[in-house]
This record gives sequence, C-alpha cells and structure tokens, in this order.
Amino acid sequence: MLRRMDPEAAHGLALRALGLGMGPTGGPVTSPRLRTSLAGLELPNPIGVAAGFDKNAVALDGLARCPLGFAEIGAVTPRPQEGNPRPRLFRLPEDRAVINRFGFNNEGMEAVAARLARRPTSLVLGVNLGANKDSEDRAGDFARVLARLGPLADFATVNVSSPNTERLRDLQGRAALSALLARVMEARGALPRPIPILLKIAPDLSEAELADIAEVATEAGLDGIVATNTTLSREGLRSPHAGEKGGLSGAPLFERSTRVLAKLSTLTPLPLIGVGGVSSSEEAFEKIRAGASAVQLYTALAYGGLSLAGDIARGLDSLLERNGYANVAQAVGTGRGRWL
Repeated sequence: MLRRMDPEAAHGLALRALGLGMGPTGGPVTSPRLRTSLAGLELPNPIGVAAGFDKNAVALDGLARCPLGFAEIGAVTPRPQEGNPRPRLFRLPEDRAVINRFGFNNEGMEAVAARLARRPTSLVLGVNLGANKDSEDRAGDFARVLARLGPLADFATVNVSSPNTERLRDLQGRAALSALLARVMEARGALPRPIPILLKIAPDLSEAELADIAEVATEAGLDGIVATNTTLSREGLRSPHAGEKGGLSGAPLFERSTRVLAKLSTLTPLPLIGVGGVSSSEEAFEKIRAGASAVQLYTALAYGGLSLAGDIARGLDSLLERNGYANVAQAVGTGRGRWL
C-alpha cells in the first residue's frame, strides 16, 4: 500500500506508524562480535539509520524498539524551514534507488529539542546539524543547533554535503570548512557534556578535495567522518525519474561511496561511518572491510522496511564469525585494497 502512495506521504505515514508502535520490536540485535566502539560511543551493533529518515525526531520510541544499533535524526536547522517545493522525493525501483531534493525541510531546533527532552535513553542518538537556506551566517547556524541540541544527544554530525541547499557544498572547501569547524568545536567546548562531532561529506569530491577535508577534519579535532551523502551522478540509471534534480541514494551509490570511504581511510586515522547503497549484510561487511567502523541505512529501508536492519545485523554477525573476526574492529579496513 505504501509503495502505491506518493513517496513523501508514504514516508510520513510510516513514521507515524512507527511512532505508534507499529514497527519491529525487541530492541537492538547484539552479540560480542557486533558490539562496536565508535568515537567513544558504545553501540550494540554497527547498523544505524541515517539522517533524513526521521528529520524531526517524531519516532524515537519506535526506533528504540528496532534492531538498530544507533540512529541519527535531522538535518535540523535553527528556524523551521519548508524546504523545496513538492514533489521532491522520487522512487527509482528499477535502480533500487531514490532521488530527493528536500532542501533541509524540518520543524526547527526548538520543536526537535522538546522531543529530544523525552527521548528513550536506551537509543544511541545523533543529531545532523544544518543551516537555514536564507541564513547570512551558516557557520553560526551549525553552532547554534549544536548548542541547543548537543546536551540532548549522544553525537552530532556537521552536514555540509547535501546537494539540495544552494552553495552548501561550498563549505567543503578547505578555508571555509576550517572556519566552520572552528565555530562548531567552540560550541562543543561550551556544552555541559562534550559529545563526539562528526563530519558528513559528499561522494563527488576529487582526490585533492578529499585529502584537504581529511586534513582539516583531523586538525580540527573531529571524532569521525560520515562517508557519504547522496550523489549528483546519474550514471547507469534506468528509471524514468533518472533526470530529476536532487541527490541520488540507494544501490547505484554503493560503489562510488565505498571508493571514497576506502580512500578516506588511508588519509585520516579518524573512525568512519559508511553510508550509501547498503541493503544486505554482505554490503555492510564490504563497507566495514573498506574502512568503516559502522554503517548507516536509508534508501534500503524504503524497499525492505526497518526489519531489514535486523536481518543485516544478524547476517553480519555470521559473516564475522565465518571469516574469523572476533569483533567488528578486527575487520575494519581489511579489504580496502580492492577499492583503491
């Protein structure tokens, strides 16, 4: 039924159902092999849900009952924001993909803060930081959202990689990124309980740009990098919606994002979260072997539902055992060579 509906309406209905308890139960799938340390966070398993799934933190109780190891909400901006005009979400079933051009639509940090104040503490939860489209001080926006929501979250991610807010990706340049991260880290220093700060990057970077980002992130004292956001590439797509503007996610992103992940793992000692095209335990394992300490899902959930996270976690546990790894950390980076 959901797949027959407009995709954005279907997503909203699914979130509402999840918030009402109509989703997977039993909590995170875990085992000694799956338990993972990431940037000071202790995860029951390394399978998370990416930002964009629950932008406004409306389904936290439902997410806590799911088999996920962690979740990330947002992106959240200081002021409420409508985002881009509809339609802005398109299914590409022939490609097992999605194109979105949301434009950081969200209810703003105050509405989200009210929900985070009642969050289930059992869920390891991150906040994706965003900037308002019409802001004259986007670096200040990131710092303001962190100052407001940081005390209510376990980690935060600086999102300068969405292709749907004009000139946002310009903040990935060396000078702009360095200045932005200085503001964010200053805001973290003022929190009553400093939390890990991650940076989410695009998959469409040159090797030189990737090297600059790795160096700036390391110098700034960040705790990790999320690789990657959606791509502007349309290579090899078959769907009638292939020409829609926006960021492409799902299966076609897997190879591109994994190559960026592997390269990044050679440029920085920071822990990495692998995102992009993961829909099976084998693909999650491949991301880990390419250099990721954890992975995030998004588009695959539109096709397989949240129970897919449990299937992936259980399958990953079996793959780790079969390949002789006592834990996730032992497998990280062991197969990066095939992606370089």
